[in-house]
Amino acid sequence: MLDRAIKFVTSLKLTVVCLGIGVVLVFVGTLAQVHEGLYQAQTRYFKSFLIYWSPQGANWKIPVFPGGYLLGTVLLINLIAAHIARFKMTRKKVGILMIHFGVILLLLGQLLTDMLSTESAVKLQIGETKNFSEDFHDDELALIDTSDANMDRVISVPDSRLEPGREIALPSSPFTVRVKKFWVNSDILESSAAGADKIEATDGVGVGRFVVPKPSTTKMDERNLPAALVEVRAGAKSLGTWFVSSQVGKKQSFTHEGKSYNLALRFRRHYTPYSLTLVDCAHDIYKGTEIPKNFSSRVRLENPEKKEEREVLIYMNNPLRYAGTTFYQFQMSPPGQVKASTLQVVRNPSWLTPYFSCAMVGAGMAVQFLTHLFSFLKRRMS
Repeated sequence: MLDRAIKFVTSLKLTVVCLGIGVVLVFVGTLAQVHEGLYQAQTRYFKSFLIYWSPQGANWKIPVFPGGYLLGTVLLINLIAAHIARFKMTRKKVGILMIHFGVILLLLGQLLTDMLSTESAVKLQIGETKNFSEDFHDDELALIDTSDANMDRVISVPDSRLEPGREIALPSSPFTVRVKKFWVNSDILESSAAGADKIEATDGVGVGRFVVPKPSTTKMDERNLPAALVEVRAGAKSLGTWFVSSQVGKKQSFTHEGKSYNLALRFRRHYTPYSLTLVDCAHDIYKGTEIPKNFSSRVRLENPEKKEEREVLIYMNNPLRYAGTTFYQFQMSPPGQVKASTLQVVRNPSWLTPYFSCAMVGAGMAVQFLTHLFSFLKRRMS
């Protein structure tokens, strides 16, 4: 039994089958981007172990095809197991070993990139300071304890957990949140209109307003604006029902046992131990056109822990790299509006692995070629 399992794991047929399935997966996943959008298609087809299907309107699903993570894992196990079982280390096979090690490193690097990397953005107006960036796709329900004048304490819940009827206990707090309604995408209106629902909130900005449910968007230049109707409870006592939305900028506050709290549904935040302040920004265009010529932002970087303070100029193709994070010039407010700059923030701890793996594969190919070349020349000269 064990021999059969080893033979299966190390089989070349398994490699060919996985590569064939991979071709189909890339084809189907690429076509799915037309209707599902790039981000959702990547998550469903390539950043998953299994691809699920469910009928329209059903609340159940079944696995129908292997996902990218499963294929990558099987290929990685197959490659390593085949080396252990068959590879015999000789001088003439050093290049092959380097090539395969480079491929293994590439697979591991891609897995780590998918699991650990984050992309977000920070938008700053002139003179504004922030020590966080906001996610492009994910949102969070945040309870903020503002009782301490020097520091806020934040408890956040991913929006993926905000299912209607669900009760969520907020850790390290006396509160429980009961989700009454949740809209994946929505608009907020001041008065009633066709297709609008009255917001059944007892407190906060939702009182007297209306919400329009919208279908989830998959366009790259748009994002969903979720909203929820939640009841905050402390034990058996209800502290009110609140309407929260990523479109609501006004603070919604309540007090409990002498402490003040804010409640908000906002873009997920990634905090840093340092801050950026926008000193100045420039939006240059080609004369006589509206075509951007150059975006640039002068920011002041402050890191109290390292007692560091300096100004940095960020512009196209010249990002700021600091503490494992890269800040790219992303967007700029149009001329005539309040001057503001948006920086794209990318954190990828494994960003060097593709370079190392490609260098390893290239070096292995060169070593293997030179080994055979020298052997050939040696035979010709003898």
